[in-house]
Amino acid sequence: MYLYKTGIPLIDREFGGLRAATNILILAPPLAYAEHLAYRIACPLPGEWTVAITTDEGAADVAGAFRRQGAVMNHVGFIDAVTKTSVPTLRDTTKAKFVTSPLDLTSMGIKFSRMVEDMWKEGVMADPPGPMPPPVRLCINSVSTLLLYARLEVTFKFLHVITNRVKKLEGVGVYVLNRESFDERTIATIKQLMNMVVEVRTDDGRQPVERDFRVVGIRGRTTPWIRYLYDDGALTIEG
Repeated sequence: MYLYKTGIPLIDREFGGLRAATNILILAPPLAYAEHLAYRIACPLPGEWTVAITTDEGAADVAGAFRRQGAVMNHVGFIDAVTKTSVPTLRDTTKAKFVTSPLDLTSMGIKFSRMVEDMWKEGVMADPPGPMPPPVRLCINSVSTLLLYARLEVTFKFLHVITNRVKKLEGVGVYVLNRESFDERTIATIKQLMNMVVEVRTDDGRQPVERDFRVVGIRGRTTPWIRYLYDDGALTIEG
């Protein structure tokens, strides 16, 4: 089975990475820079592909974040639910597709499927050929915004389709959710769709602010807390 390296030393060293067909929920408080943790996990290695669905930032900003992670940018595609609100004349390209708002879940799903199909075609035609099937990573930043636009039941149905698609692709999906903005029922409902959870905590009483995460449910285990730093666009993970 294909293993996806995460860029998290503890996970890659002790577990070899993440198994194919894995969906991960990142539960974080505000101002934890959890999206950059998601981008690290979703960053494609050579021979891999990534789709980033962004409801919080424009595709150009998210592309910059992936570039700083060292991603090969012609292997990253973006579905942008932000920019078309202010620039309605935007046209789709092979690696950047636009929907009118985070409420347009149907278009997001369709464009995700089309983008993955195009990536698979490129992967099959690559010379030299990469792993088969072509490994695909997905990142959604953020589920919080989807829930603000659509009811829980609607968001759940959308994510149910997407997470199942990730499993069938033998890919990895990463989803960011602000845990302080929603009640336990909402969080528990979204968790049902996931194989594991990354819990993030912050200590605002210290300067600089301390941020840690742990992975719950990886091979039936919970990792120790892992310190990470985010400064001037750079994410550093200790350990």
